[in-house]
Amino acid sequence: MRFFAKNKKYAGWMAISLEHDCVRVVYVTRHSGGKPVVEILVSIPHAINQTETLKNLKKQVNAQNYQCSLLLSHGEFQLFSVESPNVPPDELKSAMRWRLKDMLDYHIDDATIDVLDVPADKAMQGRAHSLYAVAARNQLIAERQAVFAAAGIALKVIDIPDLAQRNVSVLLEPESRGLALLSFDHSGGLLTVSYAGELYLSRRIDVSLQQLQTKDSEARSAVYERVALELQRSLDNFDRQHTFITTSKLVLAPLDEAVSRDLQAYLAANIYMAVETLDLADILDISKIPALAQQENQQAFFLAIGAALRHEKTVL
Repeated sequence: MRFFAKNKKYAGWMAISLEHDCVRVVYVTRHSGGKPVVEILVSIPHAINQTETLKNLKKQVNAQNYQCSLLLSHGEFQLFSVESPNVPPDELKSAMRWRLKDMLDYHIDDATIDVLDVPADKAMQGRAHSLYAVAARNQLIAERQAVFAAAGIALKVIDIPDLAQRNVSVLLEPESRGLALLSFDHSGGLLTVSYAGELYLSRRIDVSLQQLQTKDSEARSAVYERVALELQRSLDNFDRQHTFITTSKLVLAPLDEAVSRDLQAYLAANIYMAVETLDLADILDISKIPALAQQENQQAFFLAIGAALRHEKTVL
């Protein structure tokens, strides 16, 4: 199973995210000249086990008829930014396994690995550039495949939140400019910067959605300060490393209205770039899913929607 494998079966992708309390499912179609259309968006409570949950999913949305992807959770994989080895393309995977063997906390033979290129400045052709390598335990991948097979759902691709968020960011990018996008869920924050459709930066921020939602004003101020400091450091470092990219603005992924308003105001006053808040209705056709007009639903399904927007242009 490749993380970034090319597959063609059915128009669009049905993205499946195994959450702690439910399974979230999103199906999006793309149409020339128009916004991507959210066709299916459902949340299915966990049954007695994952196989039964997925069987319920199959019955409810006929998942067997779609090209399905599984979105891994933070903690189920590791993402590394490394210098691209100077080897022929057909030897890249082997070279990356050698390079990652001392970075993993388990044996390299127990890892499934894939790579994603990070294009260099065109003016600096010939110099080494970076790529992202993603690694997950073989056992976890095998377990996920087995559960889907037992439920009768063909799993085509395993995806990661970083690329799911990149897929949303691409829809927001100003021409010839980079875009920073920041989201939060129960596992923490995720900052990405995309440019020309590519993922150039991915950083985790150790601040959870629950911490942002705290009613304690003093604790909330401390959390906002941590977020601002992490953003400033990450974006300053990014600017130094990628001088050919001008990052136009920071966009906050959907949060509940009060948190979104307060966090946007705080960040706008404390970082050097413009800060905006995303409403998915601005970039997606959600007319078939009225519930998606609510910010809390946009937040809950944000990464699953991003996974359903997957685009394979950058696959090696």
